[in-house]
Amino acid sequence: MSMLVISELRKGFGGVQALDGVNFHIDKGEIVSVIGPNGAGKTSFFNTITGYFPPDSGLIAFNGLDIGGHRPHEITELGIARTFQNVRLFPNMTVLENVMVAQNCRTTTGVFGSLLNTPGFRREEAEIEERGKEILSFFGQRLKGYRWDQPAYVLSYANRRRLEIARAMATLPELILLDEPTAGMNPRETAEMTQLINRLRDERGLTVVVIEHEMRVVRDVSDRVVVLDHGVKIAEGDYETVSNDPDVIEAYLGRPAEAGNA
Repeated sequence: MSMLVISELRKGFGGVQALDGVNFHIDKGEIVSVIGPNGAGKTSFFNTITGYFPPDSGLIAFNGLDIGGHRPHEITELGIARTFQNVRLFPNMTVLENVMVAQNCRTTTGVFGSLLNTPGFRREEAEIEERGKEILSFFGQRLKGYRWDQPAYVLSYANRRRLEIARAMATLPELILLDEPTAGMNPRETAEMTQLINRLRDERGLTVVVIEHEMRVVRDVSDRVVVLDHGVKIAEGDYETVSNDPDVIEAYLGRPAEAGNA
C-alpha cells in the first residue's frame, strides 16, 4: 500500500482552480519530485496536503487515513513534515532551540510538568536536547558545535535552509515535503543540498516529496517526477521520460510557432 494516496484533489481560490483533479501517490522510501512552471499549483498542492488549505473535494490518504481537512498540527503529529518556499524560522531563538521546539508535538509531560519542573519534564527536556543535537549533527559542521548557541538570524542563507530541514526532521516524520530547497543557492550549495536530499532517504529512512525548479537536482534525486500545469497533472514517470515529453516541453517553453508564422 502506498504511504500517501491523493485522488481527484481539487482546490480553487475564487475563479482560479489551483488544483484540478490531481491524482498522486508515493510509496515508502521513494523520492518524488513535483515540477511545473510558475503558477502550476505546486505550493497549493503542498499547502492542501499539510492542512493549510482544506481541499474542495478529493481524497488525501496518509497510511490509509483520510487527512483531508485536518489541521496542520494534526498532520504533523501523524508523521508529515514540510519546509517552505520562504524560510520560516524563529530568528531570535538559537539553532538548537529551533530544533528543540519542533519536538513539542512528541512530548508527553505537558504544560503542568513544565510549570512544576517535574523530574519527568527535566528528563524529557534532556532527551529533546540530545535528539536536537543529533539531528543537527547530520548536517556536519554547518550546524553543529558552536552553531548550537547562535541565534538563527546570524546563519547564512544556505544554513537557514538546512536548519529548516533539521526542524522538520525533529518532528520525527515518515514523510517530508521540501518546497524548493535549493532556491537562491549557488552551484556548490545546490550540489550539497542534492546530496542531502538523497541522504534523508538513504540514511534516515525518510520518504521525500520535493518541489524543485533546478532540473539537475530533479534528475539526481528523483525516483519519479510528476509534472503539474495549471493545477492539472500532465505527465509522470522517470526523469528522462518526463523531460522529453512534448506536453512538458510546451508547458515550460510555450507552444512552437506554426510554420509560416515565424
